[in-house]
Amino acid sequence: MTIEQSILRLIFPNEIFEWFDAVSGTKDDHEVHVVFEEKNIPPPTNTHQHGNVVSKGFTDITISDFPIRGRKTLLTFRRRYWRIDGEPKLLKRDIKLVFPGTQLEQEFASFLKEGSGD
Repeated sequence: MTIEQSILRLIFPNEIFEWFDAVSGTKDDHEVHVVFEEKNIPPPTNTHQHGNVVSKGFTDITISDFPIRGRKTLLTFRRRYWRIDGEPKLLKRDIKLVFPGTQLEQEFASFLKEGSGD
């Protein structure tokens, strides 16, 4: 594990690293932006026996997270999709990235809820 990965594991919830790899990051005076890419681990399905499961690309989801050192923090999750040979339906893993009704990462939304008493 690189020092950058070790530092990211201190900042972000460990659950992220179960399904995603950090692939890039940028910062300027106003913003930190980290891009996570879903690992190529197809979700389990009963139809695996009937064909190969092939990664078919990504859909990007960008959410706001807790500010880092006074900078707006954006997290882009590149969600992977798979297709089983011969099947029209695309597969994706059910990973909860945001707290329902917000554009916030779940842990940050819970932190805000605790602080406000709501």
